[in-house]
Amino acid sequence: MSDVWTWPAEIGVLFGALLFVALLVPVLVIQVRRYGAISPVRLIGAAALAIYGTALAAYTLLPLPSGELVAWCAQYGYEGAQLRPGQIFADIRERTAGLSWGAAARDISVLQGVFNIVLFVPWGVLVRRYLGWGLLLSAASALAASLLIEVTQLTGIFGLIPCSYRLADVDDLLTNTLGGVLGALVAPWVLRWMPRAKTLAATRGVPRPVTVWRRWLGMAVDAVAYTTLSGLLAMAWGLAGYLGTGQAPPDTVPLWLFASVLPWVVVFLVPLATGAGESLGQRTVWLAVQPGTTPRADGGAGLSWPARVRRGLVGGALWGLLQVLSDAGTMFDVGSLGPATGLATTLAVVLVVAVPFTVGKRGLSGKAAPYRLVDARQAEHLGARS
Repeated sequence: MSDVWTWPAEIGVLFGALLFVALLVPVLVIQVRRYGAISPVRLIGAAALAIYGTALAAYTLLPLPSGELVAWCAQYGYEGAQLRPGQIFADIRERTAGLSWGAAARDISVLQGVFNIVLFVPWGVLVRRYLGWGLLLSAASALAASLLIEVTQLTGIFGLIPCSYRLADVDDLLTNTLGGVLGALVAPWVLRWMPRAKTLAATRGVPRPVTVWRRWLGMAVDAVAYTTLSGLLAMAWGLAGYLGTGQAPPDTVPLWLFASVLPWVVVFLVPLATGAGESLGQRTVWLAVQPGTTPRADGGAGLSWPARVRRGLVGGALWGLLQVLSDAGTMFDVGSLGPATGLATTLAVVLVVAVPFTVGKRGLSGKAAPYRLVDARQAEHLGARS
């Protein structure tokens, strides 16, 4: 098979898989909050969606022109769109005149039309069954997606390229939409094995056991939240400085306070000081803290301030503090703070590894401040019953 047909699929698999990995924590969080627990089967659907979306973009928008764009457009660019519906059939008749059935079926004009249909069948399948949209809405979404692709081609990615670098064709719009409709029609059978989101959401309020995977996801949420917030604030600071002075702002103490210390306070200290003292990640995965090592009949929760401090000193708050010190060492070239990065990494490994080896999956913080981790929905149930 020609590389023209296979390399976009290879890009879809490679970069789609990378996209899925990059978005794995947010996807898991959405599942936990929406369904009450992780659904491995629907994770497969999320991976398929990432790979298919990436492959679709590769097939319809790549390769991009290279070199001198003005010269490229003068030689290869299109001046407008093909707006005559059914032109594809005239092209097929012209190209296949006098050919045998087998030769005609292998002609590029026929293959292109069939491929345009097949390309959007997964769209209909995933939108109808994975996203749970109805038949009409699934068809409309295929039409909208194809229209966006054609407009993107026509406008040279909305002006990024000074010409239409691929032919925008109304027949592509029609065949893509047909593929989306066919996919939506067969979706209930093709993805019969995948549970519906509504079915899973119906049991959202049912308490689940405190598992190692659940604890690890909570830790990942804390780490991703701190890293993401820190990066966004640093970008905002840099953009504000560039708009104000025309230059990238230098590393300063205010920048460190804004982009490093502030995220640490927001992600680690505020949750530790509020409610029962659960971390942001623990609250995200429906975990609640009960003081002591034995169940409380009234569902009461909350740690004393000394216990909260001890938790933070051997848990996520300490990891975040080491990250803050590492940032300071990098920004201001303070050699004495260099080991903070290594210490943060070591602490992260120890905290993760300790979870399955501690009673109740409490981790090291449970050794520093005796408490129990319970499902928040169970705690709410006990509190409402008392």
